[in-house]
Order: sequence, then structure tokens, then C-alpha cells
Amino acid sequence: MRQDPLEQLARSWHSNAHAWTDAVRGQQIESRRLVTDAAIVRATLARAPKRVLDLGCGEGWLCRALAAHGVEAVGVDASAPLIEAAREAGGAEYHVRSYAELVSAPDQFGLFDAVVCNFALLEAELGALLAALRSTHRPDGVLLIQTVHPWTARGEAPYRDGWRTETFAGFGAGFTDPMPWFYRTLESWVATLSASGWRIAELGEPMHPLTGHPASLLLVASRAGA
Repeated sequence: MRQDPLEQLARSWHSNAHAWTDAVRGQQIESRRLVTDAAIVRATLARAPKRVLDLGCGEGWLCRALAAHGVEAVGVDASAPLIEAAREAGGAEYHVRSYAELVSAPDQFGLFDAVVCNFALLEAELGALLAALRSTHRPDGVLLIQTVHPWTARGEAPYRDGWRTETFAGFGAGFTDPMPWFYRTLESWVATLSASGWRIAELGEPMHPLTGHPASLLLVASRAGA
């Protein structure tokens, strides 16, 4: 019987939590070490936010990085083991919440100047979540999304939306469950944000210094009509 990708996704982040924490804190992921971590910190700080929601915060590295610059950060993740690791490291306020729980009460943690989704939007259906996030923003707030670059990450598969599998090969030891994730084309990202009430204000392609290829896609969006 075919496994539900959402159930498998949740199970993967639960069982791989310790391995992921070690990989991130040990800087074992080359693209993050060389490019993408600094890119999302720089993009967030460029908006001069006072209060930031880190959606899908994992073990909390981004919250800690922002806190070091005087930003009040709130981290949210559906994986209890990852939130436990984040709380042990400190530096911010952390909560265990699924995306469905955020959709039902998007303003439960107050309002923010920025919401950051750093490689955290992995599901096929994002419309309800993205629409709900509009309620978490102050009037001039922004949504920052960093994700895999659609062209660089296309691999051998056709260039169209669809489920893919992350095996975590090269991320270090201890990963036990592959992770399903939903691949989107650039056109799909633009359409999804627009349909959810967002307007793309900036689009960036942080470059890998060794390959010369884009290491990620970085989108900055504001509420449409704001």
C-alpha cells in the first residue's frame, strides 16, 4: 500500500531529528555552510525586523543567528525532538506546532515584521498555510522563502511539479528515513504565492562559489494590496 507522503514527511523529521541537528550544527551540508545560511540571515536582516517568526525552525539555528543581532525570534516546528534541541540551545522562544495548527490560529503568537520559511515548505498543498500567514504580519511585514532552486534541483526528472525523495546522502551519519518533498517549478512558486494573496517584491538566486550554479531560490513577498 502506498504511504501517505505527509505522514512519511512527519515521520522522517521525527526519526532524523538528532542526525539533522548534528548535521546543521556540525556544518556538514556544504551548500548551507558556503551559501544558503548566510543568504537567509542577510536577506532577513536587510528588512530590519524587530520580531521574526521562523516557520519550520528545526533545531533553531536561524533564531539564534537573528537573536545575536538583537532580533526577537519565535521558532515553530512540527517535530517535537527538533524543538527540544532548539530549547536546549536557547536564544529564542520555541513551540511545537503543525502547519494545520497554524492555519487554524495564525495569530496565536502575535504579529511579526517578517515570517521566514527556510527550506521549510515541503508539502504539495501550501495555499491554506500561505494565506493564513497573511494574518501574522504587521502592515509592512514580509514573507521570506528560501527553497531549493528549481533549475539546479531538477535532476533527471521532468521539469514539472511533483513529489521527490531526499535520502540525506552526504549529510552525515544517523539518517534513517528518507524524506518526501514536493518539487515546484519557478512558475509554480510564483502562481502559488499570487493565489495566496502575496506579491513577490524580490527574487534572488544565491550562487554556489564552487559550482557557479544557484544554490537556492530566495523569494521576498509582501501582502498583495498592502
